[in-house]
Amino acid sequence: MDSLGRDKGRKKPEMLCQTWIVFSDEYPEMGIPNRATANDTRSPNYNGISFSLGISLMYKVTKRIMEGKPITPAQNSSNLSASPESDQQVLQIWGRQPLKGHVKISGAKNSALVVMAGALLCPDDCHIRNVPALVDVARMGQILSAVGVKVQQNGDTLDINASNLLDAQAPYELVSQLRASFFIIGPLLARLGFAKVPLPGGCAIGARPVELHVRGLQALGAEVHIDHGTVNAYVKGPNRRLKGAKIYLDYPSVGATETLMMAATLAEGETVIENAAQEPEVVDLANFCRAMGAKIQGAGTNTIVISGVEKLHAVDYAIIPDRIEAGTFLLAGAITHSEISLSSVIPDHLTAVIAKLQTMGAKIIVESDIVRIVPGKIHTATDIETLPYPGFSTDMQAPFMALLTLSEGDSLIKETVFENRLRHVAELNRMGADIRVKGNVAVVRGVPMLSGAPVVATDLRASAALVIAGLAADGVTTISSLQHLDRGYEQLEMKLQKLGAKLRRVKEGTDPATAEAPVNPVRSSLNC
Repeated sequence: MDSLGRDKGRKKPEMLCQTWIVFSDEYPEMGIPNRATANDTRSPNYNGISFSLGISLMYKVTKRIMEGKPITPAQNSSNLSASPESDQQVLQIWGRQPLKGHVKISGAKNSALVVMAGALLCPDDCHIRNVPALVDVARMGQILSAVGVKVQQNGDTLDINASNLLDAQAPYELVSQLRASFFIIGPLLARLGFAKVPLPGGCAIGARPVELHVRGLQALGAEVHIDHGTVNAYVKGPNRRLKGAKIYLDYPSVGATETLMMAATLAEGETVIENAAQEPEVVDLANFCRAMGAKIQGAGTNTIVISGVEKLHAVDYAIIPDRIEAGTFLLAGAITHSEISLSSVIPDHLTAVIAKLQTMGAKIIVESDIVRIVPGKIHTATDIETLPYPGFSTDMQAPFMALLTLSEGDSLIKETVFENRLRHVAELNRMGADIRVKGNVAVVRGVPMLSGAPVVATDLRASAALVIAGLAADGVTTISSLQHLDRGYEQLEMKLQKLGAKLRRVKEGTDPATAEAPVNPVRSSLNC
């Protein structure tokens, strides 16, 4: 009897806990902790999963079935997974190699993220093309899955179906890693009439508060309050539908403009957003929503008018090219005095970058969607002030600073968008740059040469600045904290290698001397 009782007691935990493992892996929308967080040594366990948690799982499954809610497995999207190894790897760059050739620019990260959030507005299939394979895109896919959205990836295409939103509460552990995740509050509120979204995370480049989002949602009729780091929003009334309103933004915030525009697409009546952001990504989101049946006018100007509709429909849509990636490659050509061309580009999105490069002595040739840079023999200093679009983009400030370190004369850079976006200065100075900072202003005095050194990427665009500097530096530059780089640049190393750059990603601590010597070094031909 004891033996029989012990056998039964052993098999029950095994069966329940095996079920736990399957469900936690395959059904993340149920909010079931994974194995790493489920270990409880205080009760019988199997493979690290406690019997008590197995009981809890069976209760959740039964409750969901009794409520008539579907249980859908997580989608197989192997490319939509973050890269946990990136923070244990470094990028080694052998500088002063000439570049030559052609680069195809990927889809815009900032557009892809908000368009993925916008797909929540539609109960039908959304087919989104030209989506870059990035860590941030992977995280957004995980956030959508967590609220019951089906996400499938095939190459650079995403199929998203939000017909069965299971929950309006986004998980903190995902939202805290991605600031763009806060965008989902607008679509969730519009679709369901309520939403709970933790305050977002992302690069530590400044405060970037969400007051503009909150005040705008309140103007649309939502009750909003923040408790313990989570924004709780809901709409009163029998139909739980937002109401059109006139909204003035104190600052032309891209995130606030996009959040409120999405929320207003399904609101009753007309919404007017004044002092709206004019960035190309805002226009791309508006075009995506219009393709689903939304009525939006004025995107790309400072006044956007949205006439709410009751429902949106299926769509097939392509993301615009990434203007920041395009600008980064133009700077790579400039700093190495190399002629390269870019395709799948919208030249109008690069007006400010092209103007500055021309001021510094480069020749830019534009032919339809192809942009070619023919650098001058020397670069002259220039001043930069970051501003909302169509001004000079804050995302291009750090990469441009890398070029200015090797320019003739003194350049002044004024960062007006984010208060903490000059942390890359210390890393560039480590490579031999001469940069002084006071407040939000940096004075860059051009030097004859940079030297390779171990440096740390402090944020996404700072990592691009260090890559650009490394391409022109004498010797080997080793960049760590690559998780930032992987958030925003698709296959950057491969694209640079195809242009002739010598670089490799290796495990941290790998000696650069273990690699082959750079092929055909042409130091005499590079005045950098």
